[in-house]
Amino acid sequence: MNKFPEQDEIINAVLKGIKTAKDNYSHWTSDELFLSYAPPKFLTIHVSQEIAKLDNSPEIFIDATVADILRCSLPHRDDFRNFMKEKYLTQDVVCLTLDERFEHKTDNDSVSRVVMSIKNGVRNVQEEYKNDVEKMCKMLERDKKEDSALDYGIFAFYSDISNSARKKTQKRLDEIIESFDKVVDNHKNLKSSFKRGNIQVIENIGEWCVGCYIVEPTF
Repeated sequence: MNKFPEQDEIINAVLKGIKTAKDNYSHWTSDELFLSYAPPKFLTIHVSQEIAKLDNSPEIFIDATVADILRCSLPHRDDFRNFMKEKYLTQDVVCLTLDERFEHKTDNDSVSRVVMSIKNGVRNVQEEYKNDVEKMCKMLERDKKEDSALDYGIFAFYSDISNSARKKTQKRLDEIIESFDKVVDNHKNLKSSFKRGNIQVIENIGEWCVGCYIVEPTF
């Protein structure tokens, strides 16, 4: 079994992937469009590519179902149904899932370690974003570390605003993070942190930034 990458390695790869997506989209469109106009999965593919470049890169799955992830992270494979019922988790997909990489003996022995939501054009607090954080919290929350193989969840995003916006990027980020913190605070044994790139100011055009909100158990 390969050694799973450290959290910092994953976070840095996610941030780099979104920045690369921004650079590519700007180049492809001759700087005519912000990355927020890019098609669905554009960020996800770029992030996946960066994670895949890591030494001992994990297995990467796009749009895995909540049920499959729980089946691959709870102590027993058939625990996921009761877990979803107890946590009021509905069947849904998770943008990106990172699993341990090893030589599989069956098609039912995967081990999920990280869940990730990746959003484009995040500018304000929205229920959709809070719901994604809530879903990750429910999947990560437990009484003991050994109750799940999941290590942490990431809400990764790209944000941009036009030069005419009255509320600037830092204020928007503060409000978004505060709304996420309130969600995490409603769950036991969880903590959160935030890592972002520098806020880039494009004269007479606007601002953009990339960020990762991380949720993980306290133990």
